[in-house]
Amino acid sequence: MSVRVLLVDDQPLMLVGLAILIGDTDDLEVVGQAGDGREAVRLVRELRPDVVVMDIRMPGMDGIEATRQATAEPDPPKVLVLTTFDDDEYVYGALRAGASGFLLKSMALDAILDAIRVVAAGDALIAPSVTRRLIADFAGTSATPATPTASEPDTEPAADSSLIAGITDREREVLALVGQGLSNGEIAERLVISAATAKTHVARLFAKLGARDRVHLAIIAFETGLVPRRR
Repeated sequence: MSVRVLLVDDQPLMLVGLAILIGDTDDLEVVGQAGDGREAVRLVRELRPDVVVMDIRMPGMDGIEATRQATAEPDPPKVLVLTTFDDDEYVYGALRAGASGFLLKSMALDAILDAIRVVAAGDALIAPSVTRRLIADFAGTSATPATPTASEPDTEPAADSSLIAGITDREREVLALVGQGLSNGEIAERLVISAATAKTHVARLFAKLGARDRVHLAIIAFETGLVPRRR
């Protein structure tokens, strides 16, 4: 079955170009186009796409708010943010809103198509090294702590282990490795298990923790203390 894609951008030429590009593939299908965030949310509810390719800077409702509303829907689509602006504020805003990937419009066309497929499959788009940096910042773990005062002890926020109370010891190991940005193959090698077994553990974590993708799993790993906080 084809991946159903909704395109959202306030530049008509960008919409046309992406629609033509996707139209030449066998496994992707454009089911709708929107020129702003408000229309995008309406079409998400009406068309139920698998993936939304979302611009950020648009008139009216921007892409971050549209992503937040789209991913709050029942059986939400995956959102791939595609923007001209390589800005940490946009990256963090998009991830907080529920996006599964962040890509620049300057990327090669084939990379954009591959990104749609990656996000549709439930994976995060971001490379492991970048994933670690972004998620550490997102989870509040890489900020330089202020010098403590006499009334302000040098302590970190407590990890919330209740989030993972229902998972097995092996699943905790897998979750910690996802939090470090490892792929299923790398997890398999680290734990001396098959790639299929690693994939099964990750799938169970998605189900048990209600995670939307690997970025979300990695955030949980940080929030629960499974991944050491960086100094």
